[in-house]
Amino acid sequence: MSASAHVKISNRLGMHARPAMILAETAQKFDSNITLRRTDQDDFVDAKSIMQLMMLAATEGTELEIKADGKDAKEAVQRLIDLIRSGFDED
Repeated sequence: MSASAHVKISNRLGMHARPAMILAETAQKFDSNITLRRTDQDDFVDAKSIMQLMMLAATEGTELEIKADGKDAKEAVQRLIDLIRSGFDED
């Protein structure tokens, strides 16, 4: 099973260290393989890796594509969408 979605970074500071850590920790709770990419770039990164997420340099307004493959893919994508849309609870 696979799922994907697009979502924009909404928090003012973008995906700096704390949001990257929260996103990676959330992704690690799922069995699915989860990747992310900026829609203005081609390469996907591992959503379970804090360092790879930070390398995206995703500022406020950056559109991301989330992809997940595995038995809980749909749930994983929805949880990450909710997390990103909430501004990582920073605003």
